[in-house]
Amino acid sequence: MKRFVLLDTAQIPDGAGALCLFEYGEDFVIKIAGGDGGQLMNTRMHGSEDALAAIPCKKVAGRPQVRALIGGLGMGFTLASALQHLGADAEVTVAELVPGVVEWNRGALGAKSGYPLLDPRTRVVQEDVAKLLKASAQAFDAIMLDVDNGPEGLTQKGNGWLYSAEGLRQCHQALRPKGMLAVWSASVDRAFADKVRRSGFKVEEVQVYAHGNRGTRHTIWIAEKLK
Repeated sequence: MKRFVLLDTAQIPDGAGALCLFEYGEDFVIKIAGGDGGQLMNTRMHGSEDALAAIPCKKVAGRPQVRALIGGLGMGFTLASALQHLGADAEVTVAELVPGVVEWNRGALGAKSGYPLLDPRTRVVQEDVAKLLKASAQAFDAIMLDVDNGPEGLTQKGNGWLYSAEGLRQCHQALRPKGMLAVWSASVDRAFADKVRRSGFKVEEVQVYAHGNRGTRHTIWIAEKLK
């Protein structure tokens, strides 16, 4: 019988708790320490994480020297998908707040996504993606955000800024002309799409299966900068 085996615990900076990495049979699972036992992510269900990068990166792949930003490394699947769909002259910056998550992806966990951190096009910044966005102006062709469970499913209140009108305006400013913004969510939030539109984007709400073609579906907002 499969059981959860705790492999490591990583502290979230600023005293915001900790993340736990578990082995579960052939899969890995990340949970919040001391939580209700619910999973933040696992290596078996990553279809929507793949799509978070595949959809916007396909749209910008033909541009020269594409620069992309991913907010949240997670289990590396979004990064791996971005690299798959971008050219040899691209650069993908990953902002990950928790150093332990980066180390897990360099270890056994990384094998599940093909060790994308080893790709020379990858640049890792151990920083809050919000700070990186505030310091960037027309720096990226694509921005992909997966730092929490979505605008209505926050596990860390500090992540709320990214989904606010101010945070979306900052994303707009950090994108190059016709740049793409993709935002992942565990659930539907109709009001959020309107907020994205008011921030200067043309937006589409896409439903993507978490695994295969049945069962749980997640939401991705795909937005194009209008000006």
